[in-house]
Amino acid sequence: MTKPSAAGLRRRELLRAALFTGGALSLRALATGLPASFLRDPSRASAQDLACAISARDKLQYLIMSVSSAGDPMNCNVPGTYDAPAIVHPMQPELAATALQLGSRSVMAAKPWAVSEAGGALSAATLARTCFFHHSTRATVHGDQPKVMKLLGGTKSGEMLVSAYAKHLAGCFGTVQPEPIALGARGNAGELVSFAGRSLPSISPTQLKQLLTGSKTDPLVKLRSLRDGALDQLNELARQDASGVQREFLDALALSQRQVRMLAEQLATTLNAITTDDVQGQALAAAALLAANVTPVVTLHIPFGGDNHTDTDLQNEAAQHLTGVQGIQAVQDALAALGLTDKVTFATMNVFGRNLNAVAKVEARTGRDHFGAHSVMVMIGKNVAPGVIGGVAPGGKSNAYSATDIDSASGAGKPGADIPAAETQLAAARTLGAALGIPDDALSADLNADAGGKLVPGALRS
Repeated sequence: MTKPSAAGLRRRELLRAALFTGGALSLRALATGLPASFLRDPSRASAQDLACAISARDKLQYLIMSVSSAGDPMNCNVPGTYDAPAIVHPMQPELAATALQLGSRSVMAAKPWAVSEAGGALSAATLARTCFFHHSTRATVHGDQPKVMKLLGGTKSGEMLVSAYAKHLAGCFGTVQPEPIALGARGNAGELVSFAGRSLPSISPTQLKQLLTGSKTDPLVKLRSLRDGALDQLNELARQDASGVQREFLDALALSQRQVRMLAEQLATTLNAITTDDVQGQALAAAALLAANVTPVVTLHIPFGGDNHTDTDLQNEAAQHLTGVQGIQAVQDALAALGLTDKVTFATMNVFGRNLNAVAKVEARTGRDHFGAHSVMVMIGKNVAPGVIGGVAPGGKSNAYSATDIDSASGAGKPGADIPAAETQLAAARTLGAALGIPDDALSADLNADAGGKLVPGALRS
């Protein structure tokens, strides 16, 4: 066997430090079900902190976000783009226009968005909590992905939206680290995540698996003994606490031996199923990270056609639209396997979309170009109402279809409505924040005063 190089060992330790800044703290948190912040120093936990952690389990959501600096043509074949015959779609049977039911509304979309019984790729349970939010990113360059993640200057101090969300969520969840983790960026600097001005490293699914499994000293094997030792110490501390606040906290959140055994088995199954760094591997790794309460936010990359300037018959777009929707369902399946379906919200954020019509190559179905005037954020989660927010409308000399203004009260796309097209991405960001359980006034503190955009209640379950 080849001995690992010094550089390789350093890399492994850096990865371990990036993932688990508290050393064994993450395993203790995983073994007990208690927030890492509490385990660091139980005596400093206030009643407010403890109450927040308890309520977070029901009110707040972790986030998995698929980001793409490729500017995939995902926006071209979703609900809301089939109302006008002028909009161009691939002709392949696997992308045939199919009727979907989104809440009380019947819409048309490419077949992959249909439930699997209709030949699509989504489950009925997933579609029942899926919203398509049409918006404009106003970017047209691949390298603008980090700027789009910062809402083109809409966030304070140049913080990325995912990091702003993470700061709000980490405190109540008591995650091991507040920083998001990027699983799908690989060597793509445009999809790396920054936090408080620091660029964070990307960690692949197979690297995560290497850190947590693979030998007789597998950390997952230690969970039950870690649980018992940690809880013995904490119970003794709580017995000496006259206020009893910690006792109530332990009773509410501490895992039983049976729960720890089941969690260890489920995590081992999930991690051992990771064999590659593809979408399936990212889905499994994301679910494992959130189950272990390592971070409140994970980013990954699900391809939806890529940079298809040249794409004969829009074949690549058609093929990857199918595999892309299958990838979204793979994320949902990985979450379900670890009991996280009602605890995690999924969303997408691409640097830009692609032309819907009015370009010669698009009309000939030989490719699409960068288009900053229309994109779509797919949101899936317990707090998300199924439906379509916003839409597209023709404009300009060529009658090119672009994201239209949005009526904040109804969520309908309507020219002249109170959310201008230029502010629709900010509206999507605010609405996603609300779906995560973050109050709009709290998130507003992370946005510049003149950022604009409005929360759209129609995208949320009451």
